[in-house]
Amino acid sequence: METPGLVVRGEAAPFSTALRSLINNPRYSDVRFVVGQERQEVFAHRCLLACRCNFFQRLLGAEPGPGVPSPVVLSTIPAEAFLAVLEFLYTNSVKLHRHSVAVTFGLGPLQERCIAFIEAHSQEALRTRGFLELSAVALLPLLRSDKLCVDEAELVRAARSWARVGAAVLEKPVAEVAAPVVRELRLALLAPAELSALEEQNRREPLIPAEQIVEAWKCHALQRGDAARGAPCRRRRGTLPREHHRFLDLPFK
Repeated sequence: METPGLVVRGEAAPFSTALRSLINNPRYSDVRFVVGQERQEVFAHRCLLACRCNFFQRLLGAEPGPGVPSPVVLSTIPAEAFLAVLEFLYTNSVKLHRHSVAVTFGLGPLQERCIAFIEAHSQEALRTRGFLELSAVALLPLLRSDKLCVDEAELVRAARSWARVGAAVLEKPVAEVAAPVVRELRLALLAPAELSALEEQNRREPLIPAEQIVEAWKCHALQRGDAARGAPCRRRRGTLPREHHRFLDLPFK
């Protein structure tokens, strides 16, 4: 039986520094991107992107033809966000600012780390400009999380603010912008007085489908949670206790 060879591991920091020097570096680059509305040119390395990210593997799958390859145009992605993605792919670490960069490129580990950070700092994160600029696709996994350290009433207010900003930018009704994510709000966690106030506000500025509010009232009327659906009645880490919560774990009969 052959004896396993000795594994020699070098230091991680110099390796990461060397790879970081290749980010947006035309030297040895074999793929170019034109990014954002400013059409910023960004240089990268095809093999590294393809082996690190399924998005780029699909995007760059075809072999480049002879001559100078045409740049890949990504006009809807801010240059700052794209460079942050490259930094993570090249070095496995990145310092994030206000842009959401994980979801578009399918970077599971980066997305998970972002969500974990927001779960631990929920109230602060909800008040940032970056939260208001999240896409619906990025917001969905947050609203589905049981680990958010925030009460549902505050989360509903944050979702309304997010939808207002999106409505102004997209020139669409608030309810239409909110539709992809609002179902993840757990209205049954709100006390009757809070739910009444939300219902009145919803008449003035539609945000939540009426049937979703009806389902929350159903939980109050029958003093039971909906075990079959689970999530609408499940408390989050930051949910403040209310009198009716003792009934939510009991299934409808």
